[in-house]
Amino acid sequence: MAVEKLREGLSAVGTMVRMVGNPAVALVAANAGLDFIMLDLEHGPFSLETLENVFKVGRSVGLGCFVRVPELSKSYVSRCLDLGATGVMVPMLESVEQARRLVHWAKFAPLGSRGFGGVGAHTGYQSVGGESTASFMARANLETLTIAQIETAQAIRDIDSIAEVEGLDALLIGPNDLAISMGCPGDLMGERLDRAISQVAEAAKAHGKIFGMHAPDPLTERWLPRGLKLVMSGLDVNVILSGFKAIAQRYKP
Repeated sequence: MAVEKLREGLSAVGTMVRMVGNPAVALVAANAGLDFIMLDLEHGPFSLETLENVFKVGRSVGLGCFVRVPELSKSYVSRCLDLGATGVMVPMLESVEQARRLVHWAKFAPLGSRGFGGVGAHTGYQSVGGESTASFMARANLETLTIAQIETAQAIRDIDSIAEVEGLDALLIGPNDLAISMGCPGDLMGERLDRAISQVAEAAKAHGKIFGMHAPDPLTERWLPRGLKLVMSGLDVNVILSGFKAIAQRYKP
């Protein structure tokens, strides 16, 4: 699965899902060779029940099941994990305190204080069997990614301190909002954004965090040789739109 690859220092490639709530989207992604999908609860319409249904299918075929929550709260972070997410990303995370709260709600003790919910989607609706509670919690902490989406100038200023937080697993660049916050909207290939991303990449390397990005192809390709491991490309609605346009352009007079 994606989390295992990332823990081993390998790359994992996936996409953002904002529109398609049919659980078959997880099968399609896996059949296409993707390592993970990330359901977008920040900008998308999905219910928690939809998230659970998609992730049940995803987990059954070894697909990484990540979610971008709409806000940093226990009700979203902990519940999404209980419903089968293997990674939680918080948008616009920009302080040490926010990073610590994410870890607090996402990780079991001793890293955090996630509640032990027993049997559920996160256990495949099976008991932990002969595994001790302590062993299960330690394994779950390793198999669960906490992801800070870095999208503001304030986050860049505090990036080294954020990256130091124990239990925070990944720093993922959101270049569009980051460029807006830095006063250079749309200039994703410019020098100012490049310097900011470099700071994040360096902080990730220095503190043993996974460096990620959700970006257009030219920016992603620029950073692949520079330590980018958590690679998120595209959006389901854009993929469908491109396919529909190709049909129209090919066959309409």
